Amino acid sequence: MVPFLNALLLGFLAAQLCAFLNTPLPWMIGPLFTTAIFRMAGVDLRAPVAVRESGQWVIGTALGLYFTPVVLKVLASYLGFILAGVVFALTLGTFCGWLLHKLSGVDRTTTFFAMAVGGASEMATQSERHGARVDRVAAAHSLRIMMVVAIIPFCFKFANLHGQDVFVPGAKVVDTMGLIVLIGATSVFALFLKRMRWPNAWVIGPLAVTIGLTASEVNLSALPEWMVHFGQLFIGISLGTRFSPEFLHTAPRYLASVALTSSVAMAIAALFGIGLSMASGIHPATAVLATAPGGIAEMSLTAKTLQLGVPIVTAFHVTRMAALVLTIGPIFRFTQRLIRA
Repeated sequence: MVPFLNALLLGFLAAQLCAFLNTPLPWMIGPLFTTAIFRMAGVDLRAPVAVRESGQWVIGTALGLYFTPVVLKVLASYLGFILAGVVFALTLGTFCGWLLHKLSGVDRTTTFFAMAVGGASEMATQSERHGARVDRVAAAHSLRIMMVVAIIPFCFKFANLHGQDVFVPGAKVVDTMGLIVLIGATSVFALFLKRMRWPNAWVIGPLAVTIGLTASEVNLSALPEWMVHFGQLFIGISLGTRFSPEFLHTAPRYLASVALTSSVAMAIAALFGIGLSMASGIHPATAVLATAPGGIAEMSLTAKTLQLGVPIVTAFHVTRMAALVLTIGPIFRFTQRLIRA
């Protein structure tokens, strides 16, 4: 309990400092970097699984409130572009896996799963089944997410990229009884999906339930702002405490190669996002966030903070995540057959 309370206190103080300095995503970026630095310095900081899941619940529920009937009609018109984004993400991950192999000299299986644009836990599980080095896969995903979370929001803020999002949540007022019902319904479905071994169950479950309610114009309650802040704080310390003193001792050439490959991935994704924007009419910054090699929570939170098409960014990332989980095994086997041919 003490290591968690220490992580929570450090994260909270870091969030307050970042908010004072007006940095982007202060309630996530501050805790993430602070706990990561202290962890790599040898301080015992921990974030229990329940903490990460609580943060994911908040984000999933908050995002689901945007999916009104009007928003769903808009998203339906973008379906072809969303599918193009999925194909792009799968192709990008495969290419970056090859590039990481060439740069680092690490085996192809490990680099393939290390660069797949998916969640760290899901890709670590998949990589273990196929004989990859799980520790290096996890290290690569931790470093990639940290780079994406640090670079993209700061670039957007430096360039003064923000919008006036036409999409607003269906529920705009906090209602105590409605909030209790919302918490209960979303948590029950999240627990069900977790039992069914769904990836990101505590994001997808609340997101699905809240989308269903909002699309049906059942607006139980908005989420209090403090709850959204603590959700980001919990995600930040959960990401930061993944780092450890051993992380710094991971093969320097490998980590440098991951950093370079992740930078290439972000650059290619940004170019694709700009092209997608030109073809679809989506705001360029929204399209870049929608196609960035980051996680659902991180990119959607950036969109929410900068008022840049939250439902569009969320739809792109959720669809990509689902497609990746379903197809990563067949894609890996297909690429292996191509190599041997």
